[in-house]
Amino acid sequence: MVSRDGTAGSDGVRVGLAELLGLRVEAARLRIAGRGRILATRHGGHLSRFRGRGMEFDEARPYQPGDDPRNMDWRVTARAGQPHVKCFREERERPVWLLVDQGPTMRFASRVAFKSVVAARAAALLGWSVTAGGDRLGGLVFDEARHLEQRPLARTAGLLPLLRALAAAPLSGEGTGGGGGFTGLAAAADHLARRVRPGSLVFLLSDFADLAAADAWAGRLGAGSELVLIQVVDPLERQAPPPGRYPVSDGRQIGWLDTRSAAARRAYAERFAEREARLVELTRRWPAHLVRLATDAPVGPALARGLAAGRAI
Repeated sequence: MVSRDGTAGSDGVRVGLAELLGLRVEAARLRIAGRGRILATRHGGHLSRFRGRGMEFDEARPYQPGDDPRNMDWRVTARAGQPHVKCFREERERPVWLLVDQGPTMRFASRVAFKSVVAARAAALLGWSVTAGGDRLGGLVFDEARHLEQRPLARTAGLLPLLRALAAAPLSGEGTGGGGGFTGLAAAADHLARRVRPGSLVFLLSDFADLAAADAWAGRLGAGSELVLIQVVDPLERQAPPPGRYPVSDGRQIGWLDTRSAAARRAYAERFAEREARLVELTRRWPAHLVRLATDAPVGPALARGLAAGRAI
């Protein structure tokens, strides 16, 4: 049974819109900055690979006919004995996407808060940080019955529909693309991959419970973009509870978890280890950053540490 986490607007099972809106202040602790992989063509606050007149000096190169004389690098010219000009990396705006899994396996926890609630809080923190930085934000929030899709928009126009969807159960379908649900993360990711343009930053928030060894959706979704996988895990998933026979329910049916034998407990741990290994292999095969969150730990500090440790964005 999930205990109350003491957070206003949430009982650990569902998250309130007021709480997600209130995370705007805490989001200031996150730093989402460019890493030189920004390929978008709209001007904004991140360094791009395009060279031109911008804010950041990139290199000096030999003068070519048509170059702006105002960019002459006189020091390098004098040293090299031939005309050189300064090149700059321009600052560009970047579309950011949030793909938030709210499916059946996410509606679980042994303590503090459902994985779906942790994912919603993390998505809100990311969203507020993105909008504060001046980037356009869009996303896809989905469960098995409904989904809400929002194209990237500036300021809070792209964020607020996503927050309302995260606070709603079931999903309301409001926004620019409400519709039926997805059978799993792979289907949702494939759907989003057809909308994400090169130069985007994409966050996937899920427990990755249905991850398959041959998944290629990460490659399609991350093609030309930066991909960050945020895994939400409950402590009970990592290690079986003490020997016993435990009732387990999805709200409709009741089953039993039997951990009385050492072999059963060992097999339990091995299944989770295999899932973790598949996720790590996926990040290597289709280059992606991996951040882990737990249902029994405060979301904000854990997310900030995870992003900083991987220098993910």
